[in-house]
Amino acid sequence: MARQEARAAKLFLIPAFLGLTFLTYLPLLAVFILSFFKWTAIMPQPIFIGFNNYIKLFTRDPFFWTSMKVTLLYAVLSVGISMIYSLTLAMLLNRKMPARGFFRAVFYVPYIVPAMAVYMSWGLLYNPDFGVFNALLASHGINKIAFLADSKFIIPSLAVIAVWACGNLIVIFLAGLGNVPRVYHEAAEIDGASGWQRFINITIPCMTPIIFYNLLMSLIANMQVVVPSLIYAGSNRTTYPEYTFMSFMMYRTGFINNDMSYAAAISFIFFLLIGVFTLVLFATSKSWLFYEEGDK
Repeated sequence: MARQEARAAKLFLIPAFLGLTFLTYLPLLAVFILSFFKWTAIMPQPIFIGFNNYIKLFTRDPFFWTSMKVTLLYAVLSVGISMIYSLTLAMLLNRKMPARGFFRAVFYVPYIVPAMAVYMSWGLLYNPDFGVFNALLASHGINKIAFLADSKFIIPSLAVIAVWACGNLIVIFLAGLGNVPRVYHEAAEIDGASGWQRFINITIPCMTPIIFYNLLMSLIANMQVVVPSLIYAGSNRTTYPEYTFMSFMMYRTGFINNDMSYAAAISFIFFLLIGVFTLVLFATSKSWLFYEEGDK
């Protein structure tokens, strides 16, 4: 019986294994190999140049370090604020109240709105001439701010948009809150624990697997951001280095400058960067993840 189940499991895993092999692992290997060549759109065939693409990337490319800094800053701001914001809203939406389903849908909808519509709409809100935010600032005697043009405000302004559109995190947190054993809260209430004590010592530990999942997925998604660069930077790609996210740098190098091999080197370094953050999360998770069925 066990051998039959093992064979059935392997049989059903074949489509997923083939998909990962031909759509993920082999293309990743091809990108890594291509990064050791020189190949542009006008060249009939690639020319092997060894580590020259990586040497150029780390020593002579003026945009690489700026791109990495901008990407990491945006990811840290977006992920950190999104986690706090979404968990807070999930706690509020988990309470019994009239029209709870309606409010849950309201906060989830921004996540499924097309990215183009989201960023174009927020671009109007941020407009320095007739935007709502600058109108509010002007009404309080504060000078107008070029949210999407001033280097001090570009990354925080984009992070606000990412936080507003994190409805998926709210839904996942809501599912996790529904699985927190009520018996723990009842026992704590009998012992006289306050609401804050129950939140810190019961809700948060029981939610750590959900927090870990949301943190990991949100980090990966926000590090690969590219839409703001395509919409807001326009022809001023060198004027506003804050829009030079690493995904946009890959796109510009490969599909605008037609240097596919150099874009491959950028993408592989980007893959390693995301991989390092992922490994750090998994390595540190053992010290703070809590599973109810576990013995720790």
